[in-house]
Amino acid sequence: MTMATGTATAGPAVTAASALARTYLDLVASCEALNVRIASVAPEAHPDGAELTRSEKALDAFIDAEAARIREHHGHAPRRDVAASRALHGYLWSVSLLMSGPWYLERRVPRIAPQDVRIDVAAAAFEIVPGSDFACLSDDPAAGMPGVRVVAHEEALRAELRAAVADHVGPLLAAVGPRARRRPRALWGMAADDLVSGIWYLGRVLDQEDRAVQAATELLPRGIRPFPGGADFRRLAGRDGRRYPTRTRLGCCMYYTLEAAQACSTCPRICDQERLCRLEGEG
Repeated sequence: MTMATGTATAGPAVTAASALARTYLDLVASCEALNVRIASVAPEAHPDGAELTRSEKALDAFIDAEAARIREHHGHAPRRDVAASRALHGYLWSVSLLMSGPWYLERRVPRIAPQDVRIDVAAAAFEIVPGSDFACLSDDPAAGMPGVRVVAHEEALRAELRAAVADHVGPLLAAVGPRARRRPRALWGMAADDLVSGIWYLGRVLDQEDRAVQAATELLPRGIRPFPGGADFRRLAGRDGRRYPTRTRLGCCMYYTLEAAQACSTCPRICDQERLCRLEGEG
């Protein structure tokens, strides 16, 4: 699968917001797991990300909806901390990909504030109105547009992405932490995992896994505050000599508590032999 790039800024009527909207639409079309709606105006029917951090009622509804989905899909009621962790995981993965996706595809890093994201808690869907605040490199056609910030080089752009994600998710981690029964290091480990895994997923669906692994490694080559660890990919050799990329999560996503026999493939509880069995089965 390929994705159109570099065309969003053609023509005098194009704005920074419309350029970003085009990237989001392409991103959502390619990423089946990304349940995001692109809106032209902010919908008022659903709470935004900022409301989750200041309203206990909104946060409880967010967690309650996840608990209901777990009961429906897995046939049992989860612990409250598990439902909180799973709800947080879904938010972190989706919103991080809304920032890392344009970076990976277009070398642009949007700044998404918590109030820019609305959450349809019943559908586990997110709604966003594309803004015009993003960072790019000097050779980007959007560099002269209002709201667009130019940075000097690729590492500066990576720093923009790390900061954009950290600034967005920090307040939510603090709000959800007590309900998820996790301390800051574990919460930021979860944020790092979801940032890395979103890029990895995008590379796989575009048949660019090696490129995505390299990009995620360059983004988090090690722990860079507030993220406590790096992407830390490694390769596992299969029976036919193929080498599969894998990594071990820094923070548990708690899926093993829902389906004990189906822990996620990057779970610290899964040995490399089991990972290889799964990978070769998928291949």
